[in-house]
Amino acid sequence: MNRKTLKFEIDLDFVLIAITTSLKDYRICYLINKYLSFNFSKSDDLEVDILQGSGLVFFSLYQYHWEASDTDFFFIANKGSDGYLVPEMRKADYFLMIKNYIDDDDLDKLITTLNRIPEIVAAVKIDPKKIKSRENLLF
Repeated sequence: MNRKTLKFEIDLDFVLIAITTSLKDYRICYLINKYLSFNFSKSDDLEVDILQGSGLVFFSLYQYHWEASDTDFFFIANKGSDGYLVPEMRKADYFLMIKNYIDDDDLDKLITTLNRIPEIVAAVKIDPKKIKSRENLLF
């Protein structure tokens, strides 16, 4: 009997930046808006079923659409109502997810500017393919 194996690979078509800071989500979004001339606005919380069957976990979510390049930015809390969005990265307080196209030069400037905000300890680009719980980031 012939066996066929289906290999399934998730399309992770976004850039992910991990941000470490001690500030609340609304305060750090205010500073990002100020330093980067963004306009993050609060959205409904992201609902993720981290442990199937144990109920939904809610994560704070902000979003901004950059008209110039038709790019979407999502600012997501890593610590939710009952757990972590990406448990293997507990030191990261927030994630900045960038969907659609962003130029490499713009990305470098963005990360540099984020690291210049005094209240941000670190802002680092993360490869989503290396995250074990990457399915939690698909919405």
